This record gives sequence, C-alpha cells and structure tokens, in this order.
Amino acid sequence: MEPQRFDTSSFAGAEQYEAWLSWFDGIFHIDPAQSPEAGFRATSEVWSLGGCVLSRVFAPGARVIRNKTLISRNPIDHWAVAIGSDTITTVSAGRHVFQTSPHVPFIVSLGSEMAIERDEDLQRQLYLSRDTFSSIAPVLDASCGAIVNGAMGTMLADYILLLERSMAGMSEDDLPRLRLAISAMIAACVAPTPDRVAEATEQIDLGRLDRVRRAVRKHLRSHLLGPRLLCRYVGTSRSQLYRLLEPEGGVARYIRRQRLLVAYAMLADPAVDQPIAQIAEELCFADGSGFSRAFRQEFDISPTDLRAAARSGCRPLARLNGHNGVRPTTLNDLLRAP
Repeated sequence: MEPQRFDTSSFAGAEQYEAWLSWFDGIFHIDPAQSPEAGFRATSEVWSLGGCVLSRVFAPGARVIRNKTLISRNPIDHWAVAIGSDTITTVSAGRHVFQTSPHVPFIVSLGSEMAIERDEDLQRQLYLSRDTFSSIAPVLDASCGAIVNGAMGTMLADYILLLERSMAGMSEDDLPRLRLAISAMIAACVAPTPDRVAEATEQIDLGRLDRVRRAVRKHLRSHLLGPRLLCRYVGTSRSQLYRLLEPEGGVARYIRRQRLLVAYAMLADPAVDQPIAQIAEELCFADGSGFSRAFRQEFDISPTDLRAAARSGCRPLARLNGHNGVRPTTLNDLLRAP
C-alpha cells in the first residue's frame, strides 16, 4: 500500500506553516516553537486502513492543540496511540499532564481537549475509529491521557514501527485481518490479561522476532552475539527465544546464516577487495576452512568461485539449501535466497 504524502517543501518558505495547518484541516491547531516566517519544513505520510489510520510525521518543534472549539467544529473522536523518536513529549490531556520519553507510547482521544508539546521530531500515530474498534473501547477509554509503560509499552511501540515497515507489502485484501490483529495487540499491551495476551500471541511474537532480527543485524560482527545477548536486548527468556527462532533452524543456525548472507553480498561485490580469510574473521568464523564449508553448504558455491564469477561480470544465482541440507522445496526457502 502506498501512503498519501504531504510535504511543505513544495511551498514557498513563508507559506509552509499555513500549508501545514491546511493539511490538518481543523483537526489540530499548531503553535510553532519559532517564527514560521523563514519556513516550516514538515512532511506527513498517511496509510488509510479502513477505520484505522497510520501516520508518520516529521515536523519542527511546536505545540499541537485540540480544544473545545475544534472539537465542536470537527467532532472526530478517534483514539490516537502515538510515539516519538528522539525527543521528550509533554502531553496535557484533560486532568492529566505528563512527559513521555522517546519510543514510549501514549494514548489520547480526539474527542477530548489536549495539548502536545515537543521539539523537532519524527512521530508515528495510530488513529483508531470508535466504530471499528468498539470491542476494545473500554480498554482505550480507561487508558486515555496515559503512558503505556514497561515491557508491554516497548512491545506496542515496536509493533507500530513494524506496521509501518510492513505497509509496502499490504493490500486491500489484508485489511480486515490486519484490523483484527491491531485490535488484539493493543488490548494485550494496554490492559494485559491472560486471555488478551493469548489472543495477541501471534502479533506479540512478530514484534519480538522483529527485535531479534534487528539485534542480530546490529551485533552481527560481535563474538558476543548469542542467546544471552539477544535475550537481554529483546527482553525475552531463552525458551521464548528458542521458540521464536525454531522455524529458522535455531538461534545458532539463524545467526550463522545471517553472517553468511553478509559474506555473500561482500564476495558478490567486485568493489570489495578484502581477503576471504579477513571476511571470515570479521564475521566471527573461527577459521577460513570452516567458513568455506559453511558457505558452500548454504549456497552450493565456494567463496572463491563466487568472487571469481563476480569479478568476471557474472554473478551466479546461489542455490540455497534448506534447513536440513536438502534442496529447497518450498517458496519459503526460495524467498530466503540472497
């Protein structure tokens, strides 16, 4: 799915602030932290999911206001789950006044007065229609004007970021199932009960698995990368980690395969002239011969032959082996090819 985009840079500097106000069309009033006369560079990307809207906004520092006048003129009463990226956000919602740190979600209702103050930042908002998400209305109403703290808050923030990254692969046919998944995940994170957590298990696992993958990418060249580091980074137990990566062949198998994929990309790039032994060492393989055996087992070609083919202008398609060392027989295996 493609988002609807709005960018004030297409307007003259002195017109950018008014253009930004027009984009919100009476939902919010915005008081900029500094005079907007010299310009107000802001961008918005919005995915409409049918009763649910995902928004990604980058804007200068400002105070965003929704008051009684705006509510009466534009009586939208969606809930909004919001997270910032780099700055502290100060929120005034009804009788509640609080500050949120980056990557900590908070919930407000567009049917109530509010003021949100922040410096320049990238923010995400998930707007939820009361009609579409009526099944979790008591949970959301009870959580309005509050932060979602702790591990479940981190999980919810990660899930919203995962949603954003997944939009490119979504289609209209996916939306009914997606809305059910979003509803289950929010209920489980905002007001966790055994039943709600069980209902959202698949979505919770997706968020955890995404954090595992990011942790592996970040620490791929570290000899410390293993179950202990991943459990600490993801905030999960060893048993949960092993269950998450069981479809990948296990923790060690997944880490080794990611390292081999990086090695493949380096060897297939004629501009990379590092010796093969140095690449193996950089990617934490104990020795060159062990690296070559693992590489051939994974891609059915030796590192030397791949580099030679790449330098001759011919990059061969690696024939990926399955988890058990056999030829791939499923689309899942084929999609894993580099």
